[in-house]
Amino acid sequence: MNAHPHWTTRPETTADIESVRRITLAAFDTTEEADLVDALREDPAWIDGLSMLAINDDGKAVGHALLTRCHIGDTPALCLAPCSVLPEYQGTGAGSAAIRAVLESAKERGEQFVTVLGHPDYYPRFGFVRASEHGVRMNVEVPDDALMVLALDGRPIPSGAIRYAAAFGDI
Repeated sequence: MNAHPHWTTRPETTADIESVRRITLAAFDTTEEADLVDALREDPAWIDGLSMLAINDDGKAVGHALLTRCHIGDTPALCLAPCSVLPEYQGTGAGSAAIRAVLESAKERGEQFVTVLGHPDYYPRFGFVRASEHGVRMNVEVPDDALMVLALDGRPIPSGAIRYAAAFGDI
C-alpha cells in the first residue's frame, strides 16, 4: 500500500453515484451505509457539493465523505456520515482528505456547525470535540465520547438534541 502525500478531492457528480456505492459497500460489513447514502440523495437534507470524493493518482475515486442537513435544536447544522474508503486505501489519508475537503466546502458556504457520531480517536484531528460538553445530545443512547461536534467558524456551539434527516431513521 502506497501512502499518498497529496490527494485530489472533488464534489460527487451524477456520474459518481456507482463509485460512491462501490466504495461504501467495500468499507462496511452491511449494505446499510450504502443504502443510507442513496436514500439521502433523495432526501431534502441533501446539499449539492457536500458529497466529496478522494481521487487517487489514476483518477479512481477511493474515498468518500458526506455532509447532509441536520439541526441542533432549532439551529441548522450538518451531519458528517457516512465516511468510507476502499479497504486497500484505508490508512493512506484518502478519508482524511475527503473529510477535510467537505468541511472546507461547508465552511465556504457559510455553514457553522457539524456533528458526527464516530470513532473518538479519529474525528478530533479535524477539530471535533465531545458534544456533551456543549449540551448537544441525541434522542437515543450513544457512547458519550462518540458523539462529537465542530464549530466551523468558531462561534459558540448551540445546545440541544440533534434532529437528523428522515433517511437516518429513528436516531
